[in-house]
Amino acid sequence: MSKVYTTEELIKILSVERQACLKGDRLKLEIKVSGNPVIDQFIRTDGLQKFTAYQDFKAAIHDYQRKYQVSGIVWREVTVKGKTLRYPEVDSQLIALSDDLDILKAAKNSVLEFWDTVTVEMDLYLSVNHGKQYQQIIKVDVDRIAHRTEWASLCSFEKSHFLEIVLQMGWGQPEEACYKRGFPASGSEFIHAVNPGNSPIG
Repeated sequence: MSKVYTTEELIKILSVERQACLKGDRLKLEIKVSGNPVIDQFIRTDGLQKFTAYQDFKAAIHDYQRKYQVSGIVWREVTVKGKTLRYPEVDSQLIALSDDLDILKAAKNSVLEFWDTVTVEMDLYLSVNHGKQYQQIIKVDVDRIAHRTEWASLCSFEKSHFLEIVLQMGWGQPEEACYKRGFPASGSEFIHAVNPGNSPIG
């Protein structure tokens, strides 16, 4: 049997292919913008051709993951206020297998406990309108959202006088949840914690 690529190797392969597509080394030439040959001759299609070439390659990698059961999980580490959490997350270019979803669900409580610990006395905001606006909320609102979600992940932005901790709480497939492509079967909410008086930036 031939060698099966690991999660890390698939991430590297996708990164190399993405760069090749961005540079124009890979194009899907049959892509047309409108389908009307008169209009298409006046419109640059190279950006769409690059994007489509990469999306096709990524879909092939996802098929490979399913066929050979290659996990999409990577382990992240976040340190905030001297506390560190190591947690699983699906790489943004890969898909989650059913076992991966079980791992994410099992880690949900530890992510939420860490969040609760490091966001005490911080202002909380719910991202609305696709991240273009923020609505201030309270901890009870976060708990209500957490109750109906399946998995969670974190990231933080920190400078000398600024701290923002972003909690993503989601359900369904992570690769479909972020941009609401799979809504309502998959989706997520983003909660931003900032020091009192500050506003979210990320």
